[in-house]
Amino acid sequence: MRDAAAWFDTHTYRFDQFDPAALVAAKRDTRVSVLIPARDEAATVGAIVTTLHSELMDRVPLVDEIIVIDSHSTDATADIAAEAGATVFHVDEVVPHVGSRPGKGEAMWKALAVMTGDIGIYLDADVQEFTADFVIGLLGPLLLEDDLVFVKAFYDRPWSSGPPRSSGGGRVTELVARPLILDRTPLLSGFVQPLAGECAFRADALLTIPFVSDYGVDIGLMIDVLREHGLSAMAQVDLGLRRHRHQDLAALSAMAQHVQAAFDLRTAPGVRESVESTAVVFHREGTEMRMGERTTTTVQRPPMRDVLTP
Repeated sequence: MRDAAAWFDTHTYRFDQFDPAALVAAKRDTRVSVLIPARDEAATVGAIVTTLHSELMDRVPLVDEIIVIDSHSTDATADIAAEAGATVFHVDEVVPHVGSRPGKGEAMWKALAVMTGDIGIYLDADVQEFTADFVIGLLGPLLLEDDLVFVKAFYDRPWSSGPPRSSGGGRVTELVARPLILDRTPLLSGFVQPLAGECAFRADALLTIPFVSDYGVDIGLMIDVLREHGLSAMAQVDLGLRRHRHQDLAALSAMAQHVQAAFDLRTAPGVRESVESTAVVFHREGTEMRMGERTTTTVQRPPMRDVLTP
């Protein structure tokens, strides 16, 4: 805990300490790619892409490309993102020879195959009232600190009603991920929201590590970056306020299974390519309560550099 506390004091930033003009000067010939995995996010993805284009490509030249990876959307996500100015790929058409899986982790992994930037920034597609500060805050530490390779976001996550307030790392983080971090990877215990979907990275750092599928991807990346580069190469930034929809308990339960599986893939003895887990679930049919099971399979994809190298 002492090492994590010392890291927290020296590697935690705020988005508003970075001046966009200073970041443009520091950027020089570095290319920056914004990567947005999306599934059925027609309500929000257009505004996000529009803001990125207007604020960080046209007004301040910090972003060089915006890529949306459409993960089997059934709504107009892809069309809206393209109309707003993003380059859109369907997850199945990227490195098709390796096949395709459902889930966020797959979309994030395949984004590496099509990005052209030296620095990448993953953004969630469901953020409401999105501002350019998200990217400025995540990009700042990497452009100004040569020793950093990975920057994680954290923020306050208010509910749809009531005043904004700190909500910690979210329910799955506080009830599942944080106890596992303290037990298995305590050096990561200084991260406020280890499961946050927003992060920035140097492309070379993520091209050489495997990706965990589904919602285990975020913690899997952190564990691998820690192993390969050390805690001193990682940082976090306070992005202030993030508004998005909150998942119901059934969805959170499935997320928890994937997070547990990611820890098992990364920290349990032995080498495994996948983890299958079964949870007990209940639902009511009329006046009767029914008991059932939900089985999830969490796999890992190989380093993208291996896939792209003939």
